[in-house]
Amino acid sequence: MNKLVTLRKGPHAYSFLPTTRAELTARGWTEVDVVIVSGDAYVDHPAFGPPLIARFLEGRGFKVGIIAQPDWKDPEAFRALGKPRLFFGISAGNMDSMLNRLTAQKKNRAEDQYSPSGKRDLRPDRATIVYANLARQAFPGVPIVIGGIEASLRRIAHYDYWSDTVRRSILLDSKADLLVFGMGERPVWEIASRLGAGEKIGALRDIRGTAVPLKPAEATEKSAQPSETVADRRVVILPSLEEVRADKTKYAQASRILHYETNPHNARPLIQRDSATGPGVWFNPPALPLETADMDELYDLPFNRAPHPMYAGSTVPAFETVKNSLVIMRGCFGGCTFCSITEHEGRIIQNRSADSVLRELRQMRRQDQGSQAWNGVVSDLGGPTANMYQMRCEDEKFESKCRRLSCVHPGVCEHLKTDHGPLIDLMKRVREEPGVRHVHVASGVRTDLVVEGVRGQEYLAELTKHHVGGQLSVAPEHVSTETLRLMKKPGIESYDKFADQFRCASNDAGKEQYLVPYFISGHPGSTLDDMIELALYLKKRGYRPRQVQDFIPTPMSLAATMYYSGLDPMSMKPVYTARGLKEKRLQKALLLYWNPEQHELAREALVAAGREDLIGNKPEHLVPPAPRRARN
Repeated sequence: MNKLVTLRKGPHAYSFLPTTRAELTARGWTEVDVVIVSGDAYVDHPAFGPPLIARFLEGRGFKVGIIAQPDWKDPEAFRALGKPRLFFGISAGNMDSMLNRLTAQKKNRAEDQYSPSGKRDLRPDRATIVYANLARQAFPGVPIVIGGIEASLRRIAHYDYWSDTVRRSILLDSKADLLVFGMGERPVWEIASRLGAGEKIGALRDIRGTAVPLKPAEATEKSAQPSETVADRRVVILPSLEEVRADKTKYAQASRILHYETNPHNARPLIQRDSATGPGVWFNPPALPLETADMDELYDLPFNRAPHPMYAGSTVPAFETVKNSLVIMRGCFGGCTFCSITEHEGRIIQNRSADSVLRELRQMRRQDQGSQAWNGVVSDLGGPTANMYQMRCEDEKFESKCRRLSCVHPGVCEHLKTDHGPLIDLMKRVREEPGVRHVHVASGVRTDLVVEGVRGQEYLAELTKHHVGGQLSVAPEHVSTETLRLMKKPGIESYDKFADQFRCASNDAGKEQYLVPYFISGHPGSTLDDMIELALYLKKRGYRPRQVQDFIPTPMSLAATMYYSGLDPMSMKPVYTARGLKEKRLQKALLLYWNPEQHELAREALVAAGREDLIGNKPEHLVPPAPRRARN
């Protein structure tokens, strides 16, 4: 890999990617090949998607600039680096822009974690669409490529919680030329290479991990012809936007089809049209996962692991969270229906080598990250899940044919290699590095893998002895058997078994340590009765959860399909869902039964469920009676 980076004097080891004409000129450039537009502040760190893609392209010889959080009311902001030679790459940032701004109750969040000083309103709603249209205004004729998690999860007709409508593909709404879905390194490199070689953007129709807009005539032609990109030469036709808007059963069917076509080794091309005669979108199969050498190359790129100096005097909250963390893998084979990680990063675990992780640790030790120097503490050694490192299918012939949506539900697959050994070895090597005082594991631990996996108990012993800073995050999510089934999570007895094992392992390590379990309220399948069962479970065990998640139907997730359609797309059977904001508040109040501020709502929930017997001042009661009003 060719690292075209100039070393510079000062607190940062490398030149930041140019964000202004002056910075571009300082590099001796007259133009850039690619302009990456991001809804996040520019933090030169591999945990931030747009800078990761930008550094990746730079490492392959492309001249790349970044426009971070541009003024979305003025096309001039998109001319900051001049006309890009190849294309604009547009991303809303590390989060969907609507989820970034609004809570489950559709109220404004207190801060934007990805903006300097947490300042709000530095990006528009539906940022991908807004940015793409402004880039087009700034430089008509320059190809527009959209990507990132907002584009990825809104690539088909999807339910949008914040408007309570079914929206068309974001590719068509943004009028972009291409959409990159999933983790975008392979697709964006091919796009840049082929455009650089002189191909026109309209010719780039066959790149894995991309979606292409189709005009009405082209959509009709492609729908009628077999594909030559997969073994069975079939194209899968999704129900149209018109159909999924009119019929919730059709919506659930489209969701099911999409999720069964996500394994890059056997996925088929898809087409979805706006209507029987309208325009559409062609979806190529997903990009192939990165091998370990590819992952190592990504994290060897010259990141400063710091916000751009333009933010001097400010902090970017999301950076403060991850600046001393080490990501060891990407992807998740859990397949939880409420989570978008699997939909975006894929089910196949992509691992870094231990040597790569140690190289990043040594770089982290050497660099002053702006707000403070290295303190000897690794804040997290993990990824989407803490303990899936180097776990995968035992045989490629099984993996290449598999269409399961989860490798661990309804039980751990017999073909899944669950050996915790490589992770145990990595944990030992990281904590034995000179200057390291403590290595935390803050990522969520998949408890069923510990209970049932190879060397799971040895992993737990290492974890409790060396890597738990008093508390360990786990996510049982619920106690209702039906709700957990719909979530694709193990039964609560699996968590209970893990909790007992954790307690014993902590005692053996001579430490007083606690689990911090996460639970979700308002998930499809969960009734008020189910939430009361969960509250009683928590009280019996002395749990007082302070961080609870009020379910949000994120675009493209299976749980969002259940929420909108009232159907389980896997079985097409009806699913109860708390649709109103009021019932969602009642369910959340039951989770917070111990909090006096929630007592009034919790009492209302108990009355609505016919469980007034749980209102009182005795140990078996959940909440006290309402206080008597003083007489005048």
